[in-house]
Amino acid sequence: MKFHWRDGNRLQLLENGEEFFPSVFEAIAKAEKEVLLETFILFEDKVGAELQQALIRAAENGATVDITVDGYGSADLRGEFVAAMTRVGIRIHMFDPGKRFLGTRLNVFRRLHRKIVVVDAEVAYIGGINFSADHLGDFGPAAKQDYAMRVEGPVVHDIHRFALSALAPAQAPRRWWQRRPPQPANTHVGISRGEARALLVTRDNDEHRNDIEQQYLQAIRDARSRLLIANAYFFPGYRVLREIRNAARRGVRVRLILQGEPDMPIAKFGARMLYNYLMRDGVEIHEYCRRPLHGKVALADYEWSTVGSSNLDPLSLSLNLEANLIIRDHSFNRQLHEKLDELMQNHCRRIPMERIVRGFWWRAPLAFLIFHFLRHFPELVGLFPAHKPKLQLLDPAAEPTPPPPVASSPSPSTLQRDRP
Repeated sequence: MKFHWRDGNRLQLLENGEEFFPSVFEAIAKAEKEVLLETFILFEDKVGAELQQALIRAAENGATVDITVDGYGSADLRGEFVAAMTRVGIRIHMFDPGKRFLGTRLNVFRRLHRKIVVVDAEVAYIGGINFSADHLGDFGPAAKQDYAMRVEGPVVHDIHRFALSALAPAQAPRRWWQRRPPQPANTHVGISRGEARALLVTRDNDEHRNDIEQQYLQAIRDARSRLLIANAYFFPGYRVLREIRNAARRGVRVRLILQGEPDMPIAKFGARMLYNYLMRDGVEIHEYCRRPLHGKVALADYEWSTVGSSNLDPLSLSLNLEANLIIRDHSFNRQLHEKLDELMQNHCRRIPMERIVRGFWWRAPLAFLIFHFLRHFPELVGLFPAHKPKLQLLDPAAEPTPPPPVASSPSPSTLQRDRP
């Protein structure tokens, strides 16, 4: 499914759960026709309970409700939690469910990592925020810093069409020489709601393996004055790294906001292996130290920006199913820049070059190996069989009882198992 640029959209940037959850829960509860929701993580904590009540209210109002959760990120949903929704007609789908082996989930790769909500085909939400209490500040030091957006206008038609297609039965497998017929462009897709231009871009393991990465590459190559990327899991492919460095070389002010207090220490370790390569050509690196960074946003110059679910790491760029919205709008670009600049000024530490030089004798050979791994990572991943994950409609009566989750909010140690 290939999408086109849509004019006339109204966009609202939402920061963290404090802004995201009230907006999305209110929209869902008022739904009259349909709610489509996809998320990597749904926990049975206070956020999950509030989402459940909003969905039940929508179903009782007569809306059809379809929820899709990931079989790895949302593996511990209990039968009682599911049954409360299915009793009112809500359909709950699990993407690629897998059985535990010795208590461990093994279905790690090619996850449904998108976070999308569409209400009545009129308003949509897209970004990086899961439905879990660790996106709220009162969760404590492990609360995540993240972003999403509320969308109205013609691009909602594309998000809605895409969310519906994800629920459709799988098509017959195609051979390598077969191509799907080109789709006609939809020119009339809804009423203009604002002034922003937007494009839905997705990543899958079929015909859109590199679409999100290509959007990043084009924006980085086109940048002439500023480039600002805030990404939780930063370990991109060689092409992205090279273009970031080249942008700094031609005089673009390039700033990266990465994790300083990571929820997964390996994310910080991997990113730091790349610091010397980037900083020696003028890239500024700021580590966010207030709490774990979970955002996946970027901006270039004074018009281009993106918000979505895709990290810049091998899982998101080569394996997971992702969705980003690409925006061309001066006002939204300025708003996102103000948010990220405030983050850098008040809650980040800039990494000095002197710190990177120390210990370079042992980092250099490791960085050399990492770069060559990154250069060939897509080809290496292609050697593994790309299984066709299934979508299973949950039947609470047939669900085995998993280990009981924490009643209120999952603990930080539990959340760290789920790389969102």
